[in-house]
Amino acid sequence: MSLFRPVIDAMQGYIPGEQPTEAGWVKLNTNENPYSPSPEVKKAIVAASDGRLNIYPDPLVKAFRESAAELFGVDADWVLPANGSDENLTILMRSFVDAGEQIAYPYPSYVLYETLAEIQGAKVARLPLTPDWHFDWKTTDPRVAASKLAFVPNPNSPSGNRWGDEELQWLTPEKGLLVLDEAYGDFADKPHKAELLQSEIGKRMVITRTLSKSYSLAGIRFGFAIAHPDIIAGMRKVKDSYNCDSIAIAAATAAIQDQTWMLTNREKIVTTRTCLTEALSEMGFVVTPTQANFVWCTHPDHAEGKIYEELKSRKILVRYMKFPYCGPEENEHREGLRISIGTEGEIDMLLKSLKELVE
Repeated sequence: MSLFRPVIDAMQGYIPGEQPTEAGWVKLNTNENPYSPSPEVKKAIVAASDGRLNIYPDPLVKAFRESAAELFGVDADWVLPANGSDENLTILMRSFVDAGEQIAYPYPSYVLYETLAEIQGAKVARLPLTPDWHFDWKTTDPRVAASKLAFVPNPNSPSGNRWGDEELQWLTPEKGLLVLDEAYGDFADKPHKAELLQSEIGKRMVITRTLSKSYSLAGIRFGFAIAHPDIIAGMRKVKDSYNCDSIAIAAATAAIQDQTWMLTNREKIVTTRTCLTEALSEMGFVVTPTQANFVWCTHPDHAEGKIYEELKSRKILVRYMKFPYCGPEENEHREGLRISIGTEGEIDMLLKSLKELVE
């Protein structure tokens, strides 16, 4: 007899990307930034390490909140730091969704939303995307209207496309919140700051951000949410008492203050992204236009799963993804390769291997 809750026994759980520990891999599977964080981050970590680590960190993370607030043009009480943006997704689920209530999210996209709903005992409405990764409706879907939270990654993962403000209005629940997950927002052509929060739909919106991608801090685990102070105050009741440690706070604050470093690395990634997209297209891949630090591609003549295995045998990791139930028939699925943008040298190695495999 299991001691776990029935929903825990029944669920699969979130499966993260492979993280090999030995050297020699070209790792293009989990959307990490290939460039180092700002030199100011190391200085801040050293200073924090020499400080009072025997004392609890600031529970309100004032230093980071003030820096993020200045960047996004809001007051500090609009910002809630967290142990990675995934923690803010968890806080949102625990704050607003009771067991038996419903969340909605575009499908295929970030399946962690569904995992968090399962843990909470909530129902899930998958909002099916068309083959070109958009919505086949022009007004709010009834499933969205009935949801407590609508989680929308923008840009989307795994496709990398970004939805416009009009589509976001259709995704706002009637009596709930729109959660705009902008993990890849800094790579978009026109990154949002907090303009949407000042709009009509902004009163029922939460924007989540991470420092794992554009700020090269995936190993630190730090993210933040931006929303109206009344929403942030309620979410603060649910967070762990000291959810961000002293080292992470110091690193994140130094990183977000060095916008020049982040934007320089962003431009490198965007340039490499364009080159990768063009090269893949020349090899016959179908590449979805992307505004993230990765590309989604398929090949009409070669099985993506086979390509993934062949690359892995050469110590090149990309993400092979297969999403079931992507059409009216139960056996319909969508599969492809999601390739993170690495350095120019890493992408050259990838392209050399792909050319041997598909041409």
